[in-house]
Amino acid sequence: MDEHAVEVHLDTMLERRGMTLAELSAQVGVTVVNLSILKNGRAKAIRFTTLTRICEVLGCQPGDLLTVRSVPPES
Repeated sequence: MDEHAVEVHLDTMLERRGMTLAELSAQVGVTVVNLSILKNGRAKAIRFTTLTRICEVLGCQPGDLLTVRSVPPES
């Protein structure tokens, strides 16, 4: 199973802050394309430095951005 169970809530956080992806990109120093990949749940990894910067800019914690959905145990 290659698919992960991590859900990204970047879109919700941006909406709450009244911020666009382009604005976040400029403040974090990550391309809009890379943030879009993260926002759409297609990212396979994120650097802690990037996660830290996103949290600083959005005024949130990693748990506000990322959750793990329940995955039924494999039989």
